[in-house]
Amino acid sequence: MSVTIKDVAKKAGVSISTVSRVINNSKPVSNEIRQKVLQIIEETGYTPNPVARSLVMKKSQLIGVIVPDISSFFIGEILNGIEEIGKMYAYDILLCNTYGSLEQELRYLKLLKGKQVEGIVLMTWELQDKLIEYLAEIEIPVVLINRNTSKLDIPSVSIDNFQASYDMTNYLIKHGHKRIALIRSNLDSNAFCQDQYRGYKKALEENGIPIDERLVQFGNFKLENSYEIVKNFIKEDILPTAIFATSDTMAIGAINCLLDHGYKVPEDVSVTGFHDTKPASFYRPSLTTIRQPLYDIGAVAIRMIIKKINHIEVHEKIVILPHELIVRKSTGPAPA
Repeated sequence: MSVTIKDVAKKAGVSISTVSRVINNSKPVSNEIRQKVLQIIEETGYTPNPVARSLVMKKSQLIGVIVPDISSFFIGEILNGIEEIGKMYAYDILLCNTYGSLEQELRYLKLLKGKQVEGIVLMTWELQDKLIEYLAEIEIPVVLINRNTSKLDIPSVSIDNFQASYDMTNYLIKHGHKRIALIRSNLDSNAFCQDQYRGYKKALEENGIPIDERLVQFGNFKLENSYEIVKNFIKEDILPTAIFATSDTMAIGAINCLLDHGYKVPEDVSVTGFHDTKPASFYRPSLTTIRQPLYDIGAVAIRMIIKKINHIEVHEKIVILPHELIVRKSTGPAPA
C-alpha cells in the first residue's frame, strides 16, 4: 500500500498542511520541523501526487505541443529544440499528433487544458476559422510556429518565407531558368505558403518572366503528391527546366518522378527544396534548399511560452529567424 501525506504527517507528528508547506516550500517552516519531515519522507519513500500538487501550486510543469505530422523530418527537428529547452527549465512535454485534422486540433486543445498544461506550442497545416475562434478565447498561453498571426493576439516563430522564396526563385533565374514550377504546400491564407507564392511571383515579375499558372501546383507536403504533379507535367508536355518545391519531401518526390521517367537531375531539370531537413544532404543528388534553423525555431517557441507562463512580456509578436540558401548538386544551369 502506498504511503500518503497523511502517513507522513502522523509519523512526523505534524499537520498535513505543514507537510504540504515543506514539500511545496510555500510558507515558512522551522528548520527543525523541515528536517524532520524530509527525513520521514526519505524513510517512507513518499512521493507527492503530481496532479494534486499541480492543483494546489497551479504549476504542473507541463507544456503541450500539438503537431500535424510527427513523422515529418521538418517537425522532428523542431521538436528536438522544444524538448531540450523544455528540459532545461524542468518542463515535461505532452505531444499530440493531429494528422492535420481540425477536429483533432480542437480535441487536443481541450484535452491539454484539462491536463493543466501551463502553455501550448501549436503547429498546424491550416489555420482554419474555428481554430482561430478557439485560440482567441483560450486562457492558456499559446505560441504558433510558421503562421501568420495577424488575426490573433498570439506570438509566432518563423523565417521570412517571402524573402526565402524570392531568393530561391532569383537563384534559379540567374542560372538561366525561365520556366520554373512551384509545388506549394496548400492554399491557406493564414499560412507561410502564401508568402512563399508572393516571393516566387515577385522574382518572376521583376525579371519579366510571365507566370504560367499550370506550373503552380499544391503538393500538401507529401512526396507522393509531388510525384504525381511532376508526372502530369511530363504527360501534358509542360515539364519546366526547374522545380521549386516548398518542402524537401516534395522536392525528393519530384526528383524520384523525373528519374523514373528517364530525366537527369540537374542536367535536364533542376530541383530545389525548402527546410534543409537531414535527408536533403544525404539524398542523391543532394538537394539545393532553403535552410531554416529548425532546432532554433522550436527553442525560441518554447522560451516564448515559458516567458508568458512567468508573466514576462514578449516584446515581438512575430519572431523572424534567419534563413540561408544552401546550394548542392540538384541544381545547375538551364539546358540549352
